[in-house]
Order: sequence, then C-alpha cells, then structure tokens
Amino acid sequence: MSSTRQENAATHPSGDGAAGRRCVSLDELARLELVETHISRVFLAEREVFKLKKHVDLGFLDFTTPRRRLEACRAEVELNRRLAEDVYLGVLPVVDADARDSHEPVDWAVHMRRLDDACRGDRLLADGALGWRQIDAVAEALAEFHRHAARPEPGHGLGGVATIERNVVENFDQAEGWLDESLDAAEAREIEQWQLRFLADNVGLIQRRLEQGRVCEGHGDLRLEHLYFLADRPARQGLRIVDCVEFNRRFRVADVCADIAFLAMDLTWNGAPLLAERFLSSYAMESNDYDLYALVDFYESYRAFVRGKIAALVAHDAQAPEAVRERSARDARRYFRLAVASERRRLEAPIVVAVGGLIASGKSTVARRLAEHLGGAVVCADRTRKHLAGVAARDSLADAPFSGAYSEEHTRRTYDELIRRGRAALRSGRPVVLDASFRSAELRRAARQLAQSEGVPFRLVLCEAPRETLLQRLAARADRATVSDAGEELLDDFVSSWQPPEELPGEEVLRVDTTGPIGEVERRLAEQLALVPRAVGTE
Repeated sequence: MSSTRQENAATHPSGDGAAGRRCVSLDELARLELVETHISRVFLAEREVFKLKKHVDLGFLDFTTPRRRLEACRAEVELNRRLAEDVYLGVLPVVDADARDSHEPVDWAVHMRRLDDACRGDRLLADGALGWRQIDAVAEALAEFHRHAARPEPGHGLGGVATIERNVVENFDQAEGWLDESLDAAEAREIEQWQLRFLADNVGLIQRRLEQGRVCEGHGDLRLEHLYFLADRPARQGLRIVDCVEFNRRFRVADVCADIAFLAMDLTWNGAPLLAERFLSSYAMESNDYDLYALVDFYESYRAFVRGKIAALVAHDAQAPEAVRERSARDARRYFRLAVASERRRLEAPIVVAVGGLIASGKSTVARRLAEHLGGAVVCADRTRKHLAGVAARDSLADAPFSGAYSEEHTRRTYDELIRRGRAALRSGRPVVLDASFRSAELRRAARQLAQSEGVPFRLVLCEAPRETLLQRLAARADRATVSDAGEELLDDFVSSWQPPEELPGEEVLRVDTTGPIGEVERRLAEQLALVPRAVGTE
C-alpha cells in the first residue's frame, strides 16, 4: 500500500457531491486510509482522494513552504486535467478543526475522485487483460495529446541537448552512492558514458526535432500505474491518464519520445516487451513520427535509470517500512540493469517484410499481426500518403483511378517516404513491416533495396483472396471512414495494372490466402519467417 501506485488514485462517476467541498479537516484525514510515497501523503476515502505534498526538498523539487505546496497542488490539477479532466476536482484547504469556516489553512490538498484500482494498467496487465486494443487506445490518445500540447517558448532551451545532458548528469550524481549496490563499476560507467556519448553524437537530430515541434509540455511520468480504463466503456473513451510531473517543468517539457519511451520501458520492465513494441509502432503510426525510433533506446535507458534512482531513494529512506525498503532495493537493481540492457544492440538482426497484394486482400490486417509477432514497426502506405497530402488518416483522397493523390508522381513520393520511415525503424535494430500494395516491380525493388542496403533479409508476403471476397470486403467498408480510399470501382483497374512478382527469387515470396481465420494466417507466416536466416550480432 505504500507504493506510488496508490497515489494515482482517481475517480467515481460525477454526481456524488464531492465537487461541492470547500475544505477538508485534519480530523477527517486522520480517519482515512493513508498511503505514503517519497513526495506525497495520499488519503483514500470511498469515493474521494486527498493528496498532500510532503514538506521535503529533494533537489529536483522543493515543497518546504506552504506557498510552494499550494503552487504545486494547483499545477497538478491544471496539468492533469489535460488527460483526466473529470478526475481532478480542484485544490482544497486543509484546516485544523471541524469548525472549518473559521480556520486558516494549515496545508493544501489535491482533491480527486477515486478510480477502481482493478481498472489500472498494471493490474490489467497482471490479470492478462491488457491487450492490443488498450495499448492502441493509449497510442492514439497520446498522439492527439502531443499534437495539441503547448510548445515551449523560443529560446527556452528545454528539450535541447544541454538540458537533457543536465538531466542525465544530475541522475548519476544523485544515484552515485547507491549504484554499487545494483551494478558493478564497469556497468555503471557504461550507462553514463553511453548516454552522454549518444547526446554528443546526436546533437543535430535532437535540434531538428526541437525545430519540427516534437518537443512539448508532455506528461513526464507515463507508466502503467498511471493509466486507467474505465469499465463498460470502449478503451479510448474510458482511458484516463493521471499523475503527470507537475513539480519541475524541466522534466515535463521534452521530446515526445521521452513520454513514449517511459511507457515502453515500463511495459518491458513488467514482462511485456511485445506490448511495448506494439505501443511504439502504434504511436509512430498515429503521429507520423518514425524518427522517434532513433531516440527511443536512449530514452528507455534514461527512464529506467530515473526509476532506479527513485526506487533506491525509497530503499534508503529510514522512515519507510522494512518490507517497502527491501522491495524498493530489488526494484532499483532491476531498473538499473534494464538501463544497461536498453543501450545494447539486439543479438538477432531485423528483417524487412513487405506485405502486398490487391486492394481489400487483407494487407493491413496481416501487416499488423506480423508486426505484433515480430515485435517490429509497421509503416502504412495509406497513412503515409494522407500525411504527405496534409489530411487526416481517415479523410478521403479518392479520385479517378491513379490520378490526383494516387498519380504516379504522388505514389512515388509516398513510397519514398515509406522507405525512409522504414529505414528509421530498421536502424534501431527492429524488424519492419511495410504495408502497401507493391503492385509493380519498381515498388517492390525499392523495398528489397532497403533490406539489402541495411544488410538484413527481405520477404514479400503476397496476400490473396478470390474476387468475390475482395468485392464483399470493399462493399462492407463503403459506408464507413477508413484509412484506405479504395472502393469497388477501382478493383478492375487495379487488377489490370498488377505486375506479378516474377523479378523476385522464389524463396523471397510468401503467398498467403487471407480468406481463413487471421490467427491461422499469422501462424503459417510465422512458421515460414522463422526459417529465414537472421545474422547474429557480436555485441
């Protein structure tokens, strides 16, 4: 009960009268269940939560005066309402007696509604109930959140190399006395040197992302225990994300990848690496940000080290119960070792899989399932085309066959960007699945050249289905907005322009009938891809 998980507390449906409160008394708080973290005291009522800041100065935060605690409470409510508006009710004065109206505040509390812990992300994962649907909902919500989040003022320095380097050095300085309990001296030096060397080697990339608007007022503490999925609602509508960093803007204003890598790291730490990769892939797809793959391993290592530092802080807190200190010491060791592992190259080389076929042949479904199995990124031609045209993924660009946004010129630009995005993910050491029709030898050749230039295997998965099945699928999606613009009227033109993949070696083409259950399709493809020789690295 002393874990930060309980601090997240959150909500019941509105209408319970809690929002009408004017204050809360110390007497009332004393009767509630208390949960303590390294920076807060959290009092849990049946439907409400009252969160008070501890009177501490930890260097990266200072809650030692009433004014600073009030400012932190106000910031916590304002910032967290961005992703959980109905959870954060306001800031309440804490008074010293039941005769509340006649007393000055002795402190301040963040007032929240309480959520059912059974709906929390880490609980759902432990229960086997956190899957692709929830992970995709989080990716979609965060892509939208980051798109609209405030950008820092010009010349601020936040999100730049100097600020990130300061954070890294500060982490190691604050954890210096504890590292030898979890890592040997060589491993500790390896993490610090690698993180600092990465920053020195990638100044240009980090600056470009700053200029491209990829630095924003993010969440700053995106972990499973801060995700809630309200029961009896679709995953996206029921999602609430709580407990962002309010106490230090330097930790909150960062590259969007810093947010995304935090949750990916936490999923891996909790034993779900394939869910972590699915999350990265879904976010990259929703945000059209595949360049984040060049940064994600650095930020995962950085975030793991941050969590190790905090766990070590609790492990050395003499006021914490012994069981809490022992668990925190174990957690610190695991986090620090994950920080080492995040920067080491994967042993198995990646692969490029191009998933092609006629319209409505099941390419996108197969591509997503293959990427799930491989733990890789999906790059979708339809989404890429829409992004280049400046429209949303489900906005239509339909025109006459192979004209307008689907002309040869626009198609060439789309595939060029498809390959560029694939290369960005591939160079992070991850498999890449390219989702496009690949209807011509020229387009397939570009995908194969990507694999050859990066020294990895290539396979074309050719999705096939009878004409009547294709027509049924096209008719079924005609009345709803989809990423693909292809309709029944385009099928004949598409068939007539299709070039069979005769230019490829036979062993590089895997044909699959998509009329069967998708699970069986995935199983057959997985068996065939498992036979593809994959080089083993030396690191």
